[in-house]
Amino acid sequence: MSPLLPSLAGLVPWMQSRAEALDRDGAFPAEEIARLHHLGVLTIPLPVAAETRDDTLADTLASMLVLIGQGNLPIGRVVEAHINTMHLVARYGTRAQQAGAMAIARDGGLFGLWVTDPPGGGLRMQRSGGRIVLTGAKQFCSGAGHAAGALVTARDADGVTRMLVLRPGIGETVTPLPSPLQGMRAAVTGAVDFSGCEISAGSVLGEPGDYLREPDFSAGAWRGSAVALGGLIALLDLAVVQLRESGRWDNPHTRARIGEALIARETGRHWVRSAARIAEDPAADAAHRVATVGLARIAVESACLDAMRLVQRSLGLSAFRQGNPVERICRDLSTYLRQPAPDEVLTEAAAWFAANPGVSAVA
Repeated sequence: MSPLLPSLAGLVPWMQSRAEALDRDGAFPAEEIARLHHLGVLTIPLPVAAETRDDTLADTLASMLVLIGQGNLPIGRVVEAHINTMHLVARYGTRAQQAGAMAIARDGGLFGLWVTDPPGGGLRMQRSGGRIVLTGAKQFCSGAGHAAGALVTARDADGVTRMLVLRPGIGETVTPLPSPLQGMRAAVTGAVDFSGCEISAGSVLGEPGDYLREPDFSAGAWRGSAVALGGLIALLDLAVVQLRESGRWDNPHTRARIGEALIARETGRHWVRSAARIAEDPAADAAHRVATVGLARIAVESACLDAMRLVQRSLGLSAFRQGNPVERICRDLSTYLRQPAPDEVLTEAAAWFAANPGVSAVA
């Protein structure tokens, strides 16, 4: 076991104790990120750097993300984005870009992954000598105003999507979302307008179309599932405590509902483990990796939704009372699980496994 994991597990109760205040104030968890940095979370070795399959690296990364999600889902969201960015830099970056990103992380800098365009247009880039001029914005930017670095996508003069790695503080404008999200408030999600900003040509990461290249584009979703699983674990732990305190635990119907929720939790745990190992296996077929993560993503989503329903039915109205951590976790989970195109992900994964009946989604 990585020495990081026991230390991180010891930090979980502290993160949980601070989660309500961060949510109430919509405050960025700067102190939490600093402590995670001290433990080595921001510079954890990634499976993408291994030449062959290394289940130890995949298992450690999965366990780390689950523990952070168990501590506080918005923190898991921003750390997941950081890990996704470091993965892409490791996959497509030059040695200089990789060294630069690692230097920022070693200093405690968090990377954002800002790839969602606002309606009616997005970020565009125009080369001007050795510089790149940016026009447009990104929305749903977690950690906006707090990230030390960011990976963004922009369309070039040919309309092709490129990845850029940049340092905020170049004249961009950060604003809150016009309509705040219901949950994940401590992730401090905003909009960032880069119009008029200039960056060096060396900020371009990879080749045209690399951001959408499989399996990285879809298979990386397993990391979000790991964070969500952590939230599910925290939710059930709280539910059992509150049911005992209220005297409802001895009701057989309550126990049956929690039993079903525990089955959902363990189902999610198995899917995350398998998805991490297969997704991070460089020798695995790309389509197999994408299909496995697709099934895992929907399985974990279903586990979380089922568990929330069962917990809320067992606790009654107290599960919806502001100030109850159950209410906050359900709100955060509901927001976090709203990832794009779930129906497409499921049907494409089903089609692939149906066409390959001898291949397993279990690592």
